[in-house]
Amino acid sequence: MQVTQTLSEGLKQEFKVVLPAGDLAAKLETQLAEMRAKAQIKGFRPGKAPISHLKKLYGKSLMSEVLQEAVNEANRKIVDDNKLRIAAEPKLDFPGGQDEVEKALEAAGDFSFVVTFETLPSFELGSFDDISLERPIAPVTDEDVEKSIQALVDRVREFEPKAEGAKAEKGDKLTIDFTGKLDGVAFEGGTGGDVDLVLGSGSFIPGFEDQLDGAAAGEQRLVKVRFPDEYSAKNLAGKDAEFDVTVKSVEAPKVAEIDDEFAKKYGFDSLDALKTAMRGNLEADFEKASRDKFKRALLDALDARYKFDLPASLVENEFAGIWRDYEAERKRAGQAEPEADKNEDETRAEYRAIAERRVRLGLVLAEIGQKAGVTVEEKDLTDAVVERARQFPGQEKEVWDFYRKNENALASLRAPIYEERVVAHLAGIVTVSDKTVTREELFAEDEEKPSAAA
Repeated sequence: MQVTQTLSEGLKQEFKVVLPAGDLAAKLETQLAEMRAKAQIKGFRPGKAPISHLKKLYGKSLMSEVLQEAVNEANRKIVDDNKLRIAAEPKLDFPGGQDEVEKALEAAGDFSFVVTFETLPSFELGSFDDISLERPIAPVTDEDVEKSIQALVDRVREFEPKAEGAKAEKGDKLTIDFTGKLDGVAFEGGTGGDVDLVLGSGSFIPGFEDQLDGAAAGEQRLVKVRFPDEYSAKNLAGKDAEFDVTVKSVEAPKVAEIDDEFAKKYGFDSLDALKTAMRGNLEADFEKASRDKFKRALLDALDARYKFDLPASLVENEFAGIWRDYEAERKRAGQAEPEADKNEDETRAEYRAIAERRVRLGLVLAEIGQKAGVTVEEKDLTDAVVERARQFPGQEKEVWDFYRKNENALASLRAPIYEERVVAHLAGIVTVSDKTVTREELFAEDEEKPSAAA
């Protein structure tokens, strides 16, 4: 085997490989000899069929296997000898064309190919002593617990019909039929029947519920609204619409006693026990929000610190996934064109930048994790699969089998576990100071930035 490096440019490494016909023929003879010992060919005693006869029958198919293994072996040797860290599967090119391939299959000529490897970048991690971050924390107050219990009451609240002719007011439940129109023409998705609406819930677009205040059962009203500029259905965003609404019934909320009996409906011995459980759930939610904000700040700091060439194939694969999700969401929202204030080229550039960030952070976290000895054990993956299966009641076995038989799917569970452990490792190295914030500040949406997760 003759190997010559023909290109070394950034992360791209190219080699020309020549496999001599004599070497290939020798490997073919070995394969034929092994076949002869086991083959049962009509007209010959077991193990006595001539090599020439076997070669005539199976030579070409065996040589195809020989060539494939020789190519794989050559690639492995190039990687080992040159200590390459591969980012993706190598690309093969056969400059001799089909004629050379056919000659090689007949063991009548050398076989050559060009293999191109895309490698992972090398970069110095350095220390993390100079990274200082704030971790937002918010205490769970008694008021937070009371609000959560009230939200539970509102979700399960029962209603009773109001007296005939009674007017609807905030908190009442209306059952309505409606037909929405744009410029007098009904639009898709704008019609509903026997729809329940609690006045003041904010479940309809702004202004809709206000115009039903004071309505009575059997009354018809014309509701005029303007869809928000950021409305998910882009064909409706920012447009004026009218709804023909028929109020079919008006019901008032029943008074709910928040006491021990109420708590027992949900499996708790007392109201105090319910409050304790609510507080525990809120503390878990607050802690997760705190972790998420700290992680975002940490990833931002890492993204700003490291700049290096990225493997084009990894970026392209990441971008393809992001763009696929974007187009699927656009289709679900009924948006035929890219975002209104951008053309498609601008939108693609924005999402490519997101892909580059994800790849960069993924490589940085992988390097940090490798040096720190971070691992994901088999038990961790098993627990993750079990948790995933629980999300599909009645289909647990199918989910289990899917992940256990699909390495790529299993890798999708491994990646976030690994990422969280590297982040936890970094949290113990960088300087972290806790900052007390309000609940509103803790759960306020940050400016949209991508996760490092692939």
